[in-house]
Amino acid sequence: MSEASKVALVVGAGDATGSAIAARFAKEGYIACLTRRSADKLQPSVDAIRAAGGRAFGYGSDARKEEDVIALVEQVEREHGPIEVLVFNIGANVPCSILEETARKYFKIWEMACFGGFLNAREVAKRMVARGRGTILFTGATAGLRGAANFAAFAGAKHALRALAQSMARELGPRGVHVAHVVVDGAIDTEFIRTSFPERYALKEQDGILNPAHIAENYWQLHAQPRDAWTFELDLRPYMERW
Repeated sequence: MSEASKVALVVGAGDATGSAIAARFAKEGYIACLTRRSADKLQPSVDAIRAAGGRAFGYGSDARKEEDVIALVEQVEREHGPIEVLVFNIGANVPCSILEETARKYFKIWEMACFGGFLNAREVAKRMVARGRGTILFTGATAGLRGAANFAAFAGAKHALRALAQSMARELGPRGVHVAHVVVDGAIDTEFIRTSFPERYALKEQDGILNPAHIAENYWQLHAQPRDAWTFELDLRPYMERW
């Protein structure tokens, strides 16, 4: 198969990490398909990838809705080619005291951070297993390893996402599909961190926050691994991060 027909689908392609991951795969000749609920917000990332010589397309899709996910995967494969890589990159990091948490918001966070991962991974895995190859990468967080105060909803969802990834890796690895979970532990160089946590953002000059392009490089390396030495879990953090 030529590189021209390979697709990398990034679900939850925000302005920082998700877009950087899409750009990294586009650099290798993959067709980058980026999704988020509002397709209009993807245009700057799509334009940047194209300006760098890559191919990219943006799609509006709600990762929590089964019908949207099924239609998205079918459209991407029909219009561009087989999805060789799926990156599920939806965060939903919304802190709240357990004493004030609402059932609606707790459920919504689980839908975004875990259920959406299941829907997208299931649909893509069906096609990857039939072809006997593929890579599925889940973006996790420290909350997937331990729950901090005021993060019950987020931690519960990320714990569940990690368990989903483990189960899929064990089931699908022998069938040619590499499933991996990436624990991103630390502040990322985003506009949100710059404006909301200026003291933390100031650590950028000391390499104290994560560079989205450097995160993306690790995703590419996971995909490029030979199957006799596959990694399931990779943790990424600045050297000064406490862990």
